[in-house]
Amino acid sequence: MPPDARPTDSQSFFKLLTICCLVTFACYFAVSMRLPVVPLYAHGFGITTAQIGVINAAFYLIAGFLALPAGMLSDLFGRKRLAITGAIILGVGMLLLYYGRSYLQLAGIYLLLGGGIAAFGPTMMSWVAEIAPMSHMGRAYGWYTTALFCGLGMGPAVGGAIGKWIGLRPVFLIGAGVVVLNLLAIRKFLPVQASLDHTASDRERWRANMGKILTNLPLIGCWAVTFGACIVAGLFFSFLPLHASNRGLDVGQIGIIFLIQSVTNALSRIPFGAFSDRVGHRQYQSLAGAVMVSVSIAGFAPAATLFHFILAALGLGVSMAIAFTSVGALIAETVAPRFRGLAMGGYNTCIYFGLMTGSIGLGPLIEAVGFARGFLLTGLIYLPFIGIFAWSMRGFSKYTDKGVTINR
Repeated sequence: MPPDARPTDSQSFFKLLTICCLVTFACYFAVSMRLPVVPLYAHGFGITTAQIGVINAAFYLIAGFLALPAGMLSDLFGRKRLAITGAIILGVGMLLLYYGRSYLQLAGIYLLLGGGIAAFGPTMMSWVAEIAPMSHMGRAYGWYTTALFCGLGMGPAVGGAIGKWIGLRPVFLIGAGVVVLNLLAIRKFLPVQASLDHTASDRERWRANMGKILTNLPLIGCWAVTFGACIVAGLFFSFLPLHASNRGLDVGQIGIIFLIQSVTNALSRIPFGAFSDRVGHRQYQSLAGAVMVSVSIAGFAPAATLFHFILAALGLGVSMAIAFTSVGALIAETVAPRFRGLAMGGYNTCIYFGLMTGSIGLGPLIEAVGFARGFLLTGLIYLPFIGIFAWSMRGFSKYTDKGVTINR
């Protein structure tokens, strides 16, 4: 942990973590307000369903490509600078949605939003790792990811309600306004952090060591298990409604399934984060959660009633919380503090590309074998990623607050 990021009497760990959680919640809340509105808004201009899919894919694509280099920039030039830059881009993107009128304009704006979230997300995750002592890393990521998921969950609900109440376009202005207020909060309340590498020679040494980081087996294993889990999540979000509908469930019941999965996922992160701090050996908790994810997604295959789907959704929500909370903290332990932005950038890249792969790549598989077998095979597809993670964690050593390693 760099000296300028250490908690002080006036800026304790808990105070800084609370600020990080609040600004993260506000950012993801504001940006996700657009999700239920943009498809309807776009249809009003004659944009086709397929084109709307491409617009959404543009966001994930650019966010995935830019998350890792943005994390690297936060290592070199400081977290606050990148967080502010990301918030500015997101605010501009939300404002431009108000003026978007065509397919190309909306696709371009979504590319801009993807760049903004790529700058903001990994930076804040890296910041949490730096303000949290190793003894509190799990619970820190538990609270942080809970705030993030609450923002993602509440934003669309509020955006949809506002769109129904006063119209679609004002949602974009309100979202932009929330981002601006959040930007002011970041500037005022988050402490200034100097870049971790100050001189030209330091930066050259950073670049020379970067290759070693990209061959860091524990880090690669964490990225691999995250990518595989997000393939599972992409399948769930994209094809669960169709699978459930084929089983005779209505749209209201499908909404209940999504609600149970998301609430369980969000609320389980806090206790499992604290559990990983008390027990230690996060690699084993991560492995157990990943195996449970594989079993849970396969559990949707035989589901035939609402009760069966709810059981599988509960399992998926809990297992995602176990896996992701411990993996996030584990990534912070696999690298030196000066490389955490890069590590978290790669983590976010795996999330975005995994979601896109599950949504786009598994569609042909489901068309070929059907929904039930598709969900079952997805559980099996995840197993090699789990195997890579387990293999990479052999003899794992972690960095302490002083930058030395402890064998675990």
